Amino acid sequence: MSAPAQDRIDRLENAFGPLDDPGNPCGQDALLAADSAGRAPAAAEAVLDSFAFDAEFVPERHGGRLARMDVLGRVLRPVFRRDASLGFGYGLNCFFAAVPVWTGGTDEQCALAARLLLGGRRIAVARHEVAHGNAFVREEFAAEPVADGFRLHGSKSVIANAARSAGLVVFARTGETRGRTHSVLLLDRDRLPAGRVRNLGRRATNGMRSTDFSGLSITDCTVPHEALVGALGDGYELSLRSSLVIRGLIPSIVLSGADTALRTVAHFATRRRADGRSSLDVRHVRDVLTGAFLDLLLGDCLAAVATRALHLLPRQMSAYAAAAAYQAPKLLAESMDEMSAVLGKATFAEAGAYAMFQKQLRDLPVTSLGHAGSAGRQVSLLPQLPYFARNAWFADPEAPAELFRIDDGLPPLDLSQPALLGDGDPLAATLVACTDRLEGAADASRDDGTLRFLARAFTSELADLRKAFTDVAPDDRKALASPHAFGLADRYSLVLTAAACLGVWHEQRAGTDAFLADPAWATAALYRLGRRLGLPLPDRPAADEERVLAEVLARLHGRRSYDLYGSALA
Repeated sequence: MSAPAQDRIDRLENAFGPLDDPGNPCGQDALLAADSAGRAPAAAEAVLDSFAFDAEFVPERHGGRLARMDVLGRVLRPVFRRDASLGFGYGLNCFFAAVPVWTGGTDEQCALAARLLLGGRRIAVARHEVAHGNAFVREEFAAEPVADGFRLHGSKSVIANAARSAGLVVFARTGETRGRTHSVLLLDRDRLPAGRVRNLGRRATNGMRSTDFSGLSITDCTVPHEALVGALGDGYELSLRSSLVIRGLIPSIVLSGADTALRTVAHFATRRRADGRSSLDVRHVRDVLTGAFLDLLLGDCLAAVATRALHLLPRQMSAYAAAAAYQAPKLLAESMDEMSAVLGKATFAEAGAYAMFQKQLRDLPVTSLGHAGSAGRQVSLLPQLPYFARNAWFADPEAPAELFRIDDGLPPLDLSQPALLGDGDPLAATLVACTDRLEGAADASRDDGTLRFLARAFTSELADLRKAFTDVAPDDRKALASPHAFGLADRYSLVLTAAACLGVWHEQRAGTDAFLADPAWATAALYRLGRRLGLPLPDRPAADEERVLAEVLARLHGRRSYDLYGSALA
């Protein structure tokens, strides 16, 4: 990563100040008070204002700072470690809204979106429903083509930032056009006819309480032809293409909240009672802390692969983005459940030293859902797997080493390149190649026997998946929609997680971070994944898990983040 990008991340972290400082206006107490009141934390928003945070979501060619997706994922972390409502409501939702414009808009439309964001204003997105399967309510907009543009009407009760937005990206039904029913419109609210757009009441939510979830009603509002993004009927394709960009960021935002949750539980577990003992004396508590950290590292391996593949493997990255957005929240949700058992009744605290855990527990399901949800991410994986089984698995070359070298540079970002369906699976090939290298390793100075065994077990699982999908036709919708197929997609995403972990570890062996270079974390992480898959496993790698636990405690006391980067915290 470039020095200026790292400097931006460090400056933002330090500008917020220590989360555990009761006198900090951006600290835990202030954030929890704002969350309880359902209002935006003013002091924290002022920090983002001074940072010109929305410039992170505008591509460099349009005057912003967005050059690398992995850097964007890391810039989001200081915000989401503190408050998902702040990160989503202030800026990330604006990025979600703008991605269809960056992907398919004209130069003039991109300039409008950039002008709004760089001017500190917000853009909201009103998406269409996917058979109303994950809708808050069954509502949408329709746009009737007329002589001078479109006549837009309809309502939607829950839109993030609806009342605070100066720009709107609306997915509206425009009728059948070459079999396609929806189009995308970019609107500047200041230029819409007066009285045609009405803000609806705000909706309360259990998670991300201070985010403005309200609605809009639009009545017979004429908008110009120039508002159409892409061609008539391009709405569904633009939605899919946008998801390729957005999904890679999901692991970064969910692991940020889980990072704070783990730090909260680690503080709880290490506090000394009157008899000098602590919860850390209990083996189960040590296992939970170890497992939670491993899940964070696995989630970050997925984050690195999904975001860097957008630059390096645009023709193959769709499966990795879907797997990352599906699997990372799932892993971390399980960790949160395990950690809540350690906290006990403190899990429900609304104030005090451990109250941040309850906030992160509430926020996680909202931050990870997105528009299509977990089932939608599996659905986008499934049509690709029969093709991979026949043409890619055990045949493709492995992914480039740069995919896993998390601090290395990347080619320029080009959002027109990603393909909706992958033409190969080089990440799975990395799993096979790493297994072969481990089995042929002559370096006896490292005890990689357990890691070697685990890598082979995951490679065997990939072989079983190849057998399962070889006989499934890519257009056999009945077979691909079966519960069995969804279960196989889940197993495949875990295999990809193992491949990402092995790839990152392999490329960090000669690095300066002694922990990442050590096979201990990769061994313990793959063992944990293997248990989830029900694979035949060797003896538990107790020494490797002890090494991981030692790192948990070292980062707690050294105030460093629980991700691949171990960043210094304020």
